[in-house]
Order: sequence, then structure tokens, then C-alpha cells
Amino acid sequence: MTDAQGERPLPQPTIGSEPFWTSGADGRLRIAQCRTCRRYHHPPQPICPTCRSTDVVMTAVSGRAVVAGFTVNHQQWLPRFPPPYVVAVVAIEEDPMTRLTTNIIGCEPDDVAIGMRVRVVFEQQGELWIPLFEPEPGAEPGSVPEPRDLTRALRAMGSTVKFEDKVALTGVGSSTIGRRLMVDPLSLTVQACLRAVEDAGLTLDDIDGLATYPGGSAGGMSEGGVTAVEETLRIQPTWINGGGEFPGPSGSVVSAMLAVASGLCRHVLCFRTVWEATYAALNRTGRIRSSGSRASGMFEWRAPFGAMSAANWIGVNASHYFWRYGGDRASTLAPIALNARANAARNPDAIYTDSMTLDDYLGARMISSPFGLYDCDVPCDGAIAIIVSSLDTVADRPKRPVLVEAVGTQITDRISWDQDTLTHEPQVFGPAAHLWTRTSLRPDDVDVAELYDGFTFNAVSWLEALGFCGLGEAADFLDGGKTIALDGRLPLNTHGGQLSAGRTHGFGFLQEAMLQLRGEAEGRQVNNARVAVVSTGGGTPGGTLLLRRGD
Repeated sequence: MTDAQGERPLPQPTIGSEPFWTSGADGRLRIAQCRTCRRYHHPPQPICPTCRSTDVVMTAVSGRAVVAGFTVNHQQWLPRFPPPYVVAVVAIEEDPMTRLTTNIIGCEPDDVAIGMRVRVVFEQQGELWIPLFEPEPGAEPGSVPEPRDLTRALRAMGSTVKFEDKVALTGVGSSTIGRRLMVDPLSLTVQACLRAVEDAGLTLDDIDGLATYPGGSAGGMSEGGVTAVEETLRIQPTWINGGGEFPGPSGSVVSAMLAVASGLCRHVLCFRTVWEATYAALNRTGRIRSSGSRASGMFEWRAPFGAMSAANWIGVNASHYFWRYGGDRASTLAPIALNARANAARNPDAIYTDSMTLDDYLGARMISSPFGLYDCDVPCDGAIAIIVSSLDTVADRPKRPVLVEAVGTQITDRISWDQDTLTHEPQVFGPAAHLWTRTSLRPDDVDVAELYDGFTFNAVSWLEALGFCGLGEAADFLDGGKTIALDGRLPLNTHGGQLSAGRTHGFGFLQEAMLQLRGEAEGRQVNNARVAVVSTGGGTPGGTLLLRRGD
């Protein structure tokens, strides 16, 4: 975006955020500041996150900032907000740890660079003043904020008794998975659940718990949650849990483990259903109508700048990664995409199984730099279900159980897309480091890795956060894809990942890990796979599990 253009979505200010969105009326940018310790923070909160003082006021600042990360968006997410335009995260001059997501205007997208000094300009929209930024003429590049040390926040185990040792994963099942199936999503859930129950050698009468992610969410992300499934299956559970504020989609499995380990349940049915492909098709034809209301929640701070997709949010971080550590799409991202496609060719249930070359990858249309089409996962319809059982029941199960060695669930960086970690996908370092505090196993003990790849950069982030290589060393570690191939040192996303097998939003990685550890991944089986690491979550928050074969 070279100048403000099109019709941008408008935020719905809250009582707390209204002073930010209206402050530009006098041409001044205002940021929340603590009058006790003088630190700034954004978005505005009623308490200082640094010293916990409640003496917080909106304070006028210089309006100058430095570009800390950016992406050039090429995808038409909004009908009246045409690309290309630059979505950027800028660090304010007064406190570089305080950032704004915004648009850079007044220059060509190709002229934007990390370290560029910029200044605020406001676009009035009724009673609201949208802060945009333009290059500051003649200014030398500014300082970019350094990554924060997150290791100091890592907590030790709260108990020597591990709840993980009291449970096992005993069943797994999936529905038909495909593009635009045009079927009721609840029917997909039922199909997956019945298959998982049968796989565990159980009946519905044995199931006494239900857990899901993200609950009754809209937009093709859920069949309706626990309420819809219980109304359909009528299992009369002793415990239920569902929602979006978990450590990644697998957090619902962790919550089920806790319920079983406590003795509240014996067998919990965990399920995850998506029908994004069908939802998008129905939306395009008008059979489902989206609300035209103002942007609220997390989108209050993103939609006004056309940052409608995780491709934009994570693209900002990927650009910062390449700026800080080096590497490029061909060396660092392409091996993830090409490996996924090669593995998907061995998976009859994958969405995309045709071959792909490096030229195919590099030649695909751009979505949001540095991401092209094949850096992005594939929206689909499908459901996956997993049974969490009490360990003392596994002798009665027909198949080898999968044991849980450890979980990683801690939050160490801010639950934010722009205020903290910019070098990697947010919310990977906490769960990754936490995982290794709960086990004596180490990365070298892992035989297979099923790591979230909503975008290629997600998988890169998890590889480094989990310690398979050092920060910024992914390109060398990948070695053009040799290391992560099916016969490599660390086979990665053996079913094709979400990039080629389909966006089942986390549960597909758990399913594949279980199949690998049970020796049932026909056509793509890793030899003697005994330990698998799984990560789920394409952002905030995320979670990890370390699984091992039950002998």
C-alpha cells in the first residue's frame, strides 16, 4: 500500500481501548504508560505488566518508530481493501518493546525494510483515528529490539509425581477428509468418534468424558463443540471440557489426561472437527452470511490494517527471522514444503499427493511475503478423535497403547502476535522448553517429529525451539530436506503435514504419531519408531507432547 486506499474494516473500541483509537484527533499518538515505573505497554491494560501498579494513563508519545518486521500482503482477504499492501510491526521510539501492528504507507512495498525509521500519520474514519506510518525522510536505520530471554521464566516441575504416567492413548479414528465435502460437520465428528471408540476396543457406554478444541466456535472451525456432540451421542459423561484457550489444540487432550489421572474419568473421547473448505464455499455463494460488524477481540488490532490472516501475522516474524539470522525461502522454507508433499504421496488420505519440485514451489503465487501458495496449509473438511484412557485399562485394549512421556504447556512469552517474540512463531519457546523439564529424554532420543506446519515457518520455529538445532540454524540442519526425509535423521510430518495432508488443525499430528508408534503407518512407516514429539498450535498459545511406544 503506497497510500491509504480502499475501505478498511474498523475496530470496535472497548472502554479501555477507546482512548487509543480516538487520540489521533489532535495529531498525537497515545500509548498506555505506567506512572510508577514509567514503562509503556500495548494494547492498553488497567494494570502495569512490569511493576503491577494500577496507576496507568494514556500518554502522548513522539509518534516515531522503527520497523521491526513486515510482510507484503498479496492476497485479497477483504473485498474493498485491495493488495498489495504492507502489514508491519513497528517498535515505538520511547520503548522498543512496545509495538503496533500497522500499515506502512507513502512508499513502494519493495522499499520497506526492517530498521526503517517511520512516523505516524492518522487516517480519520468518523470518530476513529487509525494510526498508519510513513518513512521518516533522510533518517538513518534505527535499532531493532533484541529477542527477550525467556529461559528465566521457565518453571521446574511442581511435583515428582507425573500425571502423564497414569494415562495412555488407546484409540484413534478419523472421518473422511477432503476438500469441500459439503456435508454436515457433526456427521464428520460422529464418524471419527465411532471409529476411535472401535479402535480402542470400547463402546460408547464405556466413554465417560468428552473434550474438544475450540468448543462451539464459528467459521468452519467446529461442529458445535461438546454440547452438539453430547446431544448426538448421549453418553452422559462425568466430565466435559471444551474451548479455545488451551495450550494449542492438543490442550484438550492434556485436559482429558488430567481428568483421567485424577480418577474423574476412565475413558475420555477427544475430538476436533474442521469444515473450513465447505464453510468458505457456502460463504461465497451467500448460503452462509458473515457479520459486517466492527472488528473486536484480537481483530480489533489487526483488521483495520488488512491483517486478516495468520499468513500476515506469521509472515512478519518470518521476515524478522531472515533479517536476523539469514537464509531464504529456498534454503529454509522450501525443504519443509517439499518434504511434506513427498510424504503425502505415501498417504492415501492426503489432500495433495502430486509431486512438487523446487521450481514449482518458488514459482507459485505469493500470498504474504515470504509465504507463497505452498508455504500455506490446505483448508479442508474432516474430523479426528482420540481416546485417553486410564493406564490400568490398557491390558484390555486390543492394540498397543501409546504412552505419554511428557507434556509442554508453559507460557513464557506474551500471548501476543506482535508484542514479544518476533524471531519465531509466538508461543513455541515456552511449551518446548517446558517439555524437556518433565522427562529425562532429549531431542536425540526422538525418532519421529510431527510438528505443526500451518505455514512452513511454523515447523522451522518448532524445530529450533525444541532444540533439534540452534536458533537460526534451521537451513543447515534441514540440509535441503535430507535430515527430515522419511529415511533421514529426524523424519518430519510423515503423513504430509497440514501443508499437503490437510488442515486438521493439530489433531492430524497426534493421529500420525500414534500410527507411527503403533507401527500402523502403512507405506510411510518409520523403522522402529519408539519416541515421537508432537506440537500443535499455529500461534498463541501452543503445546507439545512427547509420546512413546507402549511395549
